[in-house]
Amino acid sequence: MDEDELQTRQELMVLEALVQAMDRRDEVFHVIEDSEDMDEAIRRVGELLGVGELGSRAVLDQQARRFTRDQRQAIASRAEELRSKLPDGR
Repeated sequence: MDEDELQTRQELMVLEALVQAMDRRDEVFHVIEDSEDMDEAIRRVGELLGVGELGSRAVLDQQARRFTRDQRQAIASRAEELRSKLPDGR
């Protein structure tokens, strides 16, 4: 796997985590609110969404104003664009 493909896969992983978080925002916000500290929130968001630390951190770094339908669509469209660039399409 070359460097470009690796970067594409990492960006795609983050975008997919964000889309999942937007689709499950109530659960995500509850998990974050119920966590003792940032480390626990990262771990619990990752468990909830089935994503790694990079994806969890991206969700926690996401500003609440970006949880709108149009932002979700933009993120999902970018993820689809990245998928189309990968040899295996995922």
